[in-house]
Amino acid sequence: SNLCNSCFNCVCDLVKPVFSRICIEGNIASGKTTCLEYFSKTSNIEVLTEPVSKWRNVQGHNPLALMYQDPARWGLTLQTYVQLTMLDRHLSTVAAPVRMMERSLYSAKYIFVENLYRSGKMPEVDFAVLSEWFEWIIKNIAIPVDLIVYLQTSPQTCYERLKRRCREEERVIPIEYLESIHNLYEDWLIKQTSFKVPAPVLVIPADHDLQKMLQQYEENREKILTTGRA
Repeated sequence: SNLCNSCFNCVCDLVKPVFSRICIEGNIASGKTTCLEYFSKTSNIEVLTEPVSKWRNVQGHNPLALMYQDPARWGLTLQTYVQLTMLDRHLSTVAAPVRMMERSLYSAKYIFVENLYRSGKMPEVDFAVLSEWFEWIIKNIAIPVDLIVYLQTSPQTCYERLKRRCREEERVIPIEYLESIHNLYEDWLIKQTSFKVPAPVLVIPADHDLQKMLQQYEENREKILTTGRA
């Protein structure tokens, strides 16, 4: 009888859709790639990085570089495409029980579009159009997120890492930009005073060196991987 029960439970577990969708959030150079690489070594996890290669090449054009050079002119162009490609990431067929995604449709809007607008680098009409698009998407399309892992860093740490890694488009980023992004993330995910947070938030302090970060991922592994699959 016990054997029958355990078989029945196994079958029920197989039938139950146990997908868990996790978004890794954080500033530029907060260690998102390292985090994703660490978890990508685990079977049953699908890792989706930000589609930066697409943002660098839209039919031969590089809207990412253009945006950093002249945000007022190219902010809308890039962010419209970011919104499309992130939506595409969210809606793509889940290939494993756990999906880990670098950032999200939400942070694209709540952090990066918001920063362009608040810093006076995006005209009000551009912001209004992007906002209407975003509101329509989240009202009409289900974008489930089960957990947000926030890699919390100081802007200074991000700035030092950014200088070390030498990505072409990032050479023009001043520390003030990282401070603005940091403040928007803190308001959204820590104070939770700016925008609706679509999922529970797990905060991982991420100013540490690689060894300490890997140790923290190991310590939080179960907490992260069992989210939304109970």
